Amino acid sequence: MSPPTIPDDELHVTYILASGPGGQNVNKVATAAQLRFDARNSPSLSTRIKSRLITVAGSRMTADGVIVLTARRFRSQIRNREDAVARLHEMIAEASHVQAYRVPTRPSRTQRRKRVDNKKHRSRIKQGRSGNHMD
Repeated sequence: MSPPTIPDDELHVTYILASGPGGQNVNKVATAAQLRFDARNSPSLSTRIKSRLITVAGSRMTADGVIVLTARRFRSQIRNREDAVARLHEMIAEASHVQAYRVPTRPSRTQRRKRVDNKKHRSRIKQGRSGNHMD
């Protein structure tokens, strides 16, 4: 199952001052992108994905169900916006992944017998290494 696509009108991007490289420009231009996505009220996501997104997002989700991502890796607004959107898509893809159902199995009687026989064999080998062992 492919992850759902999020339309741009559900994403709210604001730009803030970023720390890090940029010289004098860093104090003048707001290059860091802060992306807000209202996951709880999004019509693009199913209820199963929304519930999984709560655990995947962790502390990046507010109590109102809004995911807040801040991207400040690059020096331009456009690349930081793309980075934030890509990180959101990765998060949604992780939340939409369906875990395979594990069918619990038990070892067969032969497997259990082989395991015990092997343990007894190893025990005898190790007992043979010591000088005083009990028979």
